[in-house]
Amino acid sequence: MEITELKNKVCSAIDEYQEKIIKLAKDVAQHPELGYKEQVTSQLVKRFYEEIDLTYEDGLAITGVKAKLKDNGNGPNVAILGELDAVLCPDSSCADPATGAAHSCGHNLQLGAMLGAALGLKLSNISQQLTGNVTFMAVPAEEYVEIAYRLKLREAGKLHYLGGKQELIYRGAFDDIDMAMMIHSAKEAPEPTVQIGESSNGFIGKTIQYIGQEAHAAEAPDQGINALNAAMLGLMGIHALRETFRDGDIVRVHPIITKGGDLVNSVPADVRVETYVRAKTMQAIDATHSKVDRALRAGGDAVGAQTVIQSLPGYLPLNCSAAFNQLFVENSVQFLARESITNSGHFSASTDMGDVSHLMPVIHPYIGGTVGALHTRDFCAVNYYAACVLPAKIMAMTVIDLLAGNAQQAKAILDSYQPLMTKAEYIEKLDSYFAQS
Repeated sequence: MEITELKNKVCSAIDEYQEKIIKLAKDVAQHPELGYKEQVTSQLVKRFYEEIDLTYEDGLAITGVKAKLKDNGNGPNVAILGELDAVLCPDSSCADPATGAAHSCGHNLQLGAMLGAALGLKLSNISQQLTGNVTFMAVPAEEYVEIAYRLKLREAGKLHYLGGKQELIYRGAFDDIDMAMMIHSAKEAPEPTVQIGESSNGFIGKTIQYIGQEAHAAEAPDQGINALNAAMLGLMGIHALRETFRDGDIVRVHPIITKGGDLVNSVPADVRVETYVRAKTMQAIDATHSKVDRALRAGGDAVGAQTVIQSLPGYLPLNCSAAFNQLFVENSVQFLARESITNSGHFSASTDMGDVSHLMPVIHPYIGGTVGALHTRDFCAVNYYAACVLPAKIMAMTVIDLLAGNAQQAKAILDSYQPLMTKAEYIEKLDSYFAQS
């Protein structure tokens, strides 16, 4: 069967069931759940797999679900990923009033696209025309939030890493996968569009505790050690460093105070801060975060408070495969005018797809059909076909290009790819940040 015919069959199946795909995306949006808590969302994904007769593994990294197109497939295994979790955005009209979680990053749309591609490839009955296999992964906890909760899971032995793809790599869920792709919603892009991503910042996380001495704030402030003043000086120290950040490294440091004290009439003795240290390369991240530690400690030293800094492995910078991206572009032009397909270049935020990109070829394009900025109350889908159905077709068609014809396209990309790290090197690197705690 010719590649064009295979693509037509898959796209016809996706078109026939597009309302099912859109309904899934809307259902997920009605049940926003934070990372490692995505029980309802996981059930919705499993039900979808069952309805299209895909066998799955579940309980991966607590809530992850993984299905394969074929029981057995010799050759390259291409993964299509979708993320289960929501983000904290309590001001969103779609937020869960109990948790503040909302799909203000479009992961519900991303899941719809992943499952739409799975539906098209399965129900078109073309699997035997493809060499190798396709894996559909619903992954937890991309948003790096609720750090204290995740550290408790780690202490209980339920997690090793805090991010979902990190944990799946560690647990071996990516061991049988050769290359991977996923889409992400674009910001302020109501029309059908494709933005090709090349790279993103990585980051490490930090939790900081300033321990002072409580005292009556009015009667005996001289007997206290003000941990809030320590934190404020530490944050001012970070600001003083900003002129040392090189523009090309795209450094971002953005701390928040998560606990400022206990009572207004007591000198604060326990103040907590969280921050990310982001940059375009791991070298820049490592150079910057040691500077940040110095500034934070200086705040404590200035007032005599104890400073406790815990560094945590965040996400590695994203590095997309140019050849893989080009296949996605070539399939996008079957639906969109050339001017609707742009290169978004570098993304200064972060994703744990960056971790996967250090081990295998990946792509992470951005898709239109939405308005509002990411992680804000204004973000929402306005064109579900553009946001879910269209990328489902493009991803499925890209899979066909990779695996049809004895998987020559996939093999060519893999043969020319040099991993940035081995899995062992990756684990050693991430564990080194815990060792600094």
